[in-house]
Amino acid sequence: MKKTGLFFGTFNPIHIGHLVIANHLAEFTDLEEVWFVVTPKSPFKEKQSLLENHHRYQMVYEAVKEYPRLRVSDVEFGMPEPNYTIYTLTHLSEQYEKEREFALIMGEDNLKGFHRWKNYEAILQYYPVYVYPRISELQVPEALREHPNIHRVDAPVMEISATFIREQHKAGKNIRPLLPEAVWKYMDEMNFYR
Repeated sequence: MKKTGLFFGTFNPIHIGHLVIANHLAEFTDLEEVWFVVTPKSPFKEKQSLLENHHRYQMVYEAVKEYPRLRVSDVEFGMPEPNYTIYTLTHLSEQYEKEREFALIMGEDNLKGFHRWKNYEAILQYYPVYVYPRISELQVPEALREHPNIHRVDAPVMEISATFIREQHKAGKNIRPLLPEAVWKYMDEMNFYR
């Protein structure tokens, strides 16, 4: 069974912070692969700054194609809305039943509100959760701090946000060093976030 971590996000756009964390988890934990699960654009939420699904998928593909242990997944594109993590985990576990064992990857900031996620108890019961550090003031609930299925990873703290990248790019700032080169090229050619 190949232990596979799932890193969910809109990746709008994917940046070097995402890559550093995913690569760290693939290289320095027992996860053998990390999949970037690109969250689809919700038909219920009109978010102007969110690029179409295929463009965000393509940027992640471009970013990870040189990394054999990182992959991109569009599994949620074909699933019913809204996308709940528990449904995606269950769907993938059934699809790859004999080949893979899945784990959830999240930032510490998400762990703080994890008890509000749909069926979070089931996620914790059936899936290991790998938590990477984030700078945040909020407290993690005690029950989650000591949970045996929650694994804290001593990954680099990456405080880069896609929002910052979009805003500064639109303002004409050079944000190129914050993006994998292939992502920068794609974004620039397509004239995104201007």
